[in-house]
Amino acid sequence: MLCAFRAILTDPRSRFLPSNTLSRQPLSVRWRSFRRHPSLQLPRRWRGWLLDSGSLTARLVALSEGDFRVEVVDQGWGRPNLSEARALRIDPRLRVLVREVRLIGRDQAWVHARSLIPATTLTGPHRKLAHLGSRPLGEVLFQDPSMERSPIETALVPLYRDNQKAWARRSVFRLDGKPLLVSEVFLPQLLALQ
Repeated sequence: MLCAFRAILTDPRSRFLPSNTLSRQPLSVRWRSFRRHPSLQLPRRWRGWLLDSGSLTARLVALSEGDFRVEVVDQGWGRPNLSEARALRIDPRLRVLVREVRLIGRDQAWVHARSLIPATTLTGPHRKLAHLGSRPLGEVLFQDPSMERSPIETALVPLYRDNQKAWARRSVFRLDGKPLLVSEVFLPQLLALQ
């Protein structure tokens, strides 16, 4: 099993961190499509971040004024939780490549992201997705002309400390029809910059 944020729990720059937020979602976490539930109450200050269908990476790079990096927290083979398997429309017993990263701007963690890539997606030209290192996944996705994105789903998820919650979103991307799931938790320090 992937180490659940062990290396970053003691990092003082990471005051707000998901507590296995994306890998072991509590039953109370409900992902909802804004398109199907337009009455869903998203805070105005987060709405632009949560519903933006463009490249989050490009937006964060611009906000950081060039002081942006991707820190790989963990990467390895694992199994999706039930919610993730349903989103990907795969058997939850199938192994997937799980990549967890922090998107860091101006030396602060702004977003925690978790990507799940089924082995069947890692074929042909998409094998490179298994070897991104600190390269942003979004950079690859938004340059691929075959990329399609499912409607964005949003949820309130628990954070590591202080019983706080943060807004998150997820989408299934398809490259040449092959799926991968990207979930992103927007950490509170991101709003402090606006």
